[in-house]
Amino acid sequence: MTQKEKVFQTLKQLDISYELYEHPPVPTVEEALPYWENIDATHCKNLFFRNHKGNRHYLVRLRHDRKLNIRDLEQRLKQGKISFASPHRMERYLGLSGGSVSVFGLINDQENHVHLFLDDGLQNAERISFHPNENNATLVVSFQSFLKFLEWSGNTYEFISLYD
Repeated sequence: MTQKEKVFQTLKQLDISYELYEHPPVPTVEEALPYWENIDATHCKNLFFRNHKGNRHYLVRLRHDRKLNIRDLEQRLKQGKISFASPHRMERYLGLSGGSVSVFGLINDQENHVHLFLDDGLQNAERISFHPNENNATLVVSFQSFLKFLEWSGNTYEFISLYD
């Protein structure tokens, strides 16, 4: 089963409706922008980090047009420096490769190891978009459906102010 098929199966199981927009593979937000132009949703980027010891991993989700202050996040975590996780760690904990990171990667995190930080500004979104674990499509769900998915995943998460 492909990563995308796992996402569709999970959404069906959770009775979550979605819209799917297929496009060529786009590993970066900048490359995705032309394909998002006519999609009515809040578009985001996902960043996958590890702490300096390598024993904690964090998925950070924020609006696509914002920049994350990594030093600020480090101070909040009080665990020392954080850095981007390696492709090996991304595969191990999310079952994904670079350019396809999505919150739906939590489907593959059977041990609920990854903690999710969500920008609190996303709580105002009616609809939110994601890669369906493959970067050749954009999937849109309601914000309430997104929360339903998070609860199902069993991973810990919190909304925090990631920028001013």
